[in-house]
Amino acid sequence: MNQDFYPLKLTFFKMNQLFQSTKNFLKDKLLLQKIPQWFQVSDEQIAEILETVREKLPTTEAILIGKTQSGKSSIVRGLTGVSAEIVGKGFRPHTKHTNQYTYPNDDLPLLVFTDTVGLGDVQQNTDSIIQELSDKLQECNHRARVVILTVKINDFATETLAKVAKVLRELSPKVPYLLVVTCLHEIYPSPTQDHPPYPPEVEDINRAFNHLKDDFQGLYDDAILIDFTLEEDGYTPVFYGLEALRDTIAKQLPEAESVAIHQLLEGETTQKIGNLYRDVARRYIWAFSVAAATLAAVPLPFATMPVLTALQVSQVTLLGQLYGQILTPSQAGGVVSAIAGGFLAQSIGRELIKFIPGFGSIIAASWAGAYTWALGEGACVYFGDLMGGKKPNPDKIQAVMQQAFKQAQNRFKRT
Repeated sequence: MNQDFYPLKLTFFKMNQLFQSTKNFLKDKLLLQKIPQWFQVSDEQIAEILETVREKLPTTEAILIGKTQSGKSSIVRGLTGVSAEIVGKGFRPHTKHTNQYTYPNDDLPLLVFTDTVGLGDVQQNTDSIIQELSDKLQECNHRARVVILTVKINDFATETLAKVAKVLRELSPKVPYLLVVTCLHEIYPSPTQDHPPYPPEVEDINRAFNHLKDDFQGLYDDAILIDFTLEEDGYTPVFYGLEALRDTIAKQLPEAESVAIHQLLEGETTQKIGNLYRDVARRYIWAFSVAAATLAAVPLPFATMPVLTALQVSQVTLLGQLYGQILTPSQAGGVVSAIAGGFLAQSIGRELIKFIPGFGSIIAASWAGAYTWALGEGACVYFGDLMGGKKPNPDKIQAVMQQAFKQAQNRFKRT
């Protein structure tokens, strides 16, 4: 009988040795002070991570070239779903002749709109505008670009716009150019109180459209009709021709950017943006989860809890920055407490189970890794709601965390 139990006794003996050596190892106060630093993310590291993410995001820059009141801001509203007031305040001076609006935020944009200022104004030097736009189109960066030439359906003084398009087209032949003709309702036959079915089969519109296409012949890759109005104008739909604009832009872009454009316009915009950001965030959530599982495997109850907490706060800080939310460590800790809910009590149980030699540490490691993963998923939902201007829903966050925890726990058990 004793021989049968000998291997088991030997196993427990080795586990006890490991327990004692780990205990002695962690008693070194200097080392305990250093451990949290290993699992915190510095500002420099966050900056590097954000730069890496920027390079991988499917960002499209739409360069809007057209006169004032030709519908450029309306295109921004249509593609982002943002109100006219916010779009108007969101444009920032970029160069002497351009303003820029980034969506959803400056740090990690999916769409960048560059708007020309002063085109067609007799006081502005057209050559200097061309030079600025030429320099921009020849910049080397990771963004896909598309040039959108906007002209009103009843504007036939297009010489300046055509001149700009001709020079830029010759300098940047690989960049797609779209001719977008706007404000169709201004030549609807009277009495017309709403948009006709799209595309409009209206003689005056088709005649004017063909005339404009002739004026810009050879200067564009595709041409479409749109009419983006305000709700108070009374036309339905407000964004007439939006799907055509989306499909036309997407057709000219690389695959990743094309998919992103479609995602932004299909269903709930905030949810689609959240999915794109979450795909990027999960790369970092996994790294934090593995680190948490490794740390929790140390078979010393409660000794690693402060370090794990610091690790998880660092994770939330990073995820917040991914979603455009700049947090201090104390604010990130508040977010952790706010979204953790019932998981907090379970963390105590996770540590207590370490009193079971060997097996307890394995379970604790699995739990810590899964919890860190679930916390990351919950943080993505939390920050995604904030990005979309919503109040975070605790019930939704808890449901996401519960599901993510179960899936991650099975994954870490297998590991």
